[in-house]
Amino acid sequence: MQVHVLLYDAGQENEGIHSLELAGKTAVLMFENADDAERYAGLLEAQDFPVPTIEQVSRDEIEEFCRQAGYEARHVESGFMPNTDEEHLLFAPPEANRDVSNWQDQDGSNTVDDQSDQQTELTDLEAIRKRLEGLL
Repeated sequence: MQVHVLLYDAGQENEGIHSLELAGKTAVLMFENADDAERYAGLLEAQDFPVPTIEQVSRDEIEEFCRQAGYEARHVESGFMPNTDEEHLLFAPPEANRDVSNWQDQDGSNTVDDQSDQQTELTDLEAIRKRLEGLL
C-alpha cells in the first residue's frame, strides 16, 4: 500500500520527514489520501512552517523507518475525522510548533533522523562487522 508523507529538502543530503510529538513519542504521519497530505502541508505553511514536499512511498518502508528510528507511524485514513485532542493533531498541526528555523546542526547535517542517514549508518556498521569477522 502506498501512503503520502511530508518531506523537507526531498532528495537532498539533508532530507527530513515531518513528525509530531504525541504523548511523549515522535510520530510520523502517513496519509492515505494525497489531498489530505496537501491540506496538512498547507496548514503548516499558514503557520510559517517550512513548506514540505508530498511524497508517495510504501507504507511498509515508512513503518520500517519508524521502527528503526524509534518513532511511531500513524496512518491517517482517507476521510479521517478526529474524536480526541490527540487525534486532532493528525487532522491539523498544533497551533504552536517547535522552532525549526535552525533544523540543521552547525555541520549542516539534519537533526531529524532520516532514512538516508540511517542507511549510511547501517552500511558503515555492516562494513565494520565484515572487517571484524575477517579477523576471526
